Amino acid sequence: MPQIRTRFPLFPSRLAACASLALLAACGSAPPANISLPAAGSPQATASASIGDVKTQRIEWKGVKPGCTGECPTIEIDSVAFPDIPKLSQAVDHILASLTGVDSNLRGQYDTLSEYTQYFWRNAQGRDATLFKASVKDVAQGVVSVELHTSQYFTGAAHGIPATLYLNWQLAGGRLLRLDDLLIPGRRPGYVQALQQAHQKWLAGNEDAKRDPAAYNRMWPFQETDNVAVTREGLVAKYDAYSIAPYSHGEPELLLPWSVLQGVVKPELLGGQP
Repeated sequence: MPQIRTRFPLFPSRLAACASLALLAACGSAPPANISLPAAGSPQATASASIGDVKTQRIEWKGVKPGCTGECPTIEIDSVAFPDIPKLSQAVDHILASLTGVDSNLRGQYDTLSEYTQYFWRNAQGRDATLFKASVKDVAQGVVSVELHTSQYFTGAAHGIPATLYLNWQLAGGRLLRLDDLLIPGRRPGYVQALQQAHQKWLAGNEDAKRDPAAYNRMWPFQETDNVAVTREGLVAKYDAYSIAPYSHGEPELLLPWSVLQGVVKPELLGGQP
């Protein structure tokens, strides 16, 4: 398969390639040229749904390293595409692939899930496995929030390596929003204060932290994060495993209600919030 490098915008040739490679996807070894933008009726495109006015399509694909027998490397994809928002579909595809860059030297060798798959088949051994998952977290305040998750397991490791990233897509502007795009200029300290308050509330329900608060705070101090999702309830902040808690706590999630973000986030995000 030729290695096609592209970011934005989506090129029609990639869509056309999906139709010719749909049968290969069904075999479970070679994904279509653009997994997250399948041709209508192709095997990896499953249920369609709408969240508000946003149309979505679930994408499922599983593969085993070609030519392997016994315990083999695997890839599993459970993602989402947006038929009416091709740039968002492509962003999901590209950024999911980038979440596998556990070594900065590896980044740039693949730009899409399809390219990552070819890279993985060349290098994976034993029971190595990668899971890609993407789903809509919410559609609120004119923003589609997408949760991207990867889990990588390397043979012999005690457990997998998870990573989660939120994307916020502004429907009216047709673009991805960063945290700074959500905040009133100069109000980041207010965001950090709200995040600290949410962290303290989270600690109050954390049994490990309650047993020895001083030791816990030394080992797992508060950290800022820009990884947030716009939801109807407020901004949801997500942390990596091992960042503010032991691995057993997974990837902690903190809610910053809109009520505490008055004067911090841009007014259009508050909508009808009291």
